Amino acid sequence: MQASQKRRFGRVDLEVTAMGYGAAPIGNLFRPISEAESEAMIHAAWKAGIRYFDTAPMYGHGLSEARLGHGLRWYPRDQFVLSSKVGRVLRAKPRSDIDFTPWVDGLPFGMHFDYSYDGTMRSFEDSLQRLGLESIDIAFIHDIDRFTMGNSQPEVFRHAMDGCWRALDKLRSEGIVKAIGVGVNEWEVCHEALKQRDFDCFLLAGRYTLLEQEALDEFLPLCEKRNVAIVLGGGFNSGILATGAVPGAKYNYGPAPEPILERVRRIEAVCARHAVPLKAAALQFVLAHPCIVTNIAGTRTVAQLEENVTLFRTDIPAEFWADLRRERLIREDAPVPTA
Repeated sequence: MQASQKRRFGRVDLEVTAMGYGAAPIGNLFRPISEAESEAMIHAAWKAGIRYFDTAPMYGHGLSEARLGHGLRWYPRDQFVLSSKVGRVLRAKPRSDIDFTPWVDGLPFGMHFDYSYDGTMRSFEDSLQRLGLESIDIAFIHDIDRFTMGNSQPEVFRHAMDGCWRALDKLRSEGIVKAIGVGVNEWEVCHEALKQRDFDCFLLAGRYTLLEQEALDEFLPLCEKRNVAIVLGGGFNSGILATGAVPGAKYNYGPAPEPILERVRRIEAVCARHAVPLKAAALQFVLAHPCIVTNIAGTRTVAQLEENVTLFRTDIPAEFWADLRRERLIREDAPVPTA
């Protein structure tokens, strides 16, 4: 598979590339990235044929949007697809009063959750201003999951299904955006949203990977039935499927527990027998599902981005996937890539 391979975005009149560019790292996630490195990555992605780019107001308190818009500004707007998110409104604030965690040196804006109709419209308009671009193609409702909201999640979800939904549905009906969806860390939240409202797409982070396929139970079959597109984020489960089961390996943004480490060791043993890089298997596996149209693995350097492009092209023998099935390391009903 080529990273630049074009794939239809579900029922929407859009095409995205199999590999997308996830712009969270250029919001200075965990540690700074220079302006030069940020711009170089965006240009390297373009040179590699990548034409789908995803960002959000949350990423660096607006820094990711500002940098991504700057990097894309002089490319033809009809040649790439852009997504951002709603649910947070940014307001100017002294840097000394802002807790940027987990971002470093973000823009001087405080973040406030706002899933109301008016807040959604403001968030969308502010994103256009930060990007400095004339349009956003896809708008996701961001972080209405238990991972972010804890015990208040049911109330926040109901509020978003009213306020955010009405605003995004209006923007879609007026042709201002082409697709609307939800971007969260839990497939169950996506499933409930799809049962309640007419969404075109979802950005699912970390919940359909070589390690986790529970979304095959209910959510992904419903997506197939409705021809809904899935943008897959977090395909390395926040680290361990990139690093392997090394000391300090990360899973779900924290230290990997022993059962996860052991499962990854077993996957790595199959990789070793077939001379398949673990990262290549993780990147390619998810795209075998017909609803998953693009994989947005985040990168911090041009070298990482170019490595991912190469891993997309890596030939993986059918026997590798068969061995994973035989050893019950992936589900029997999980689609796998074909030659």
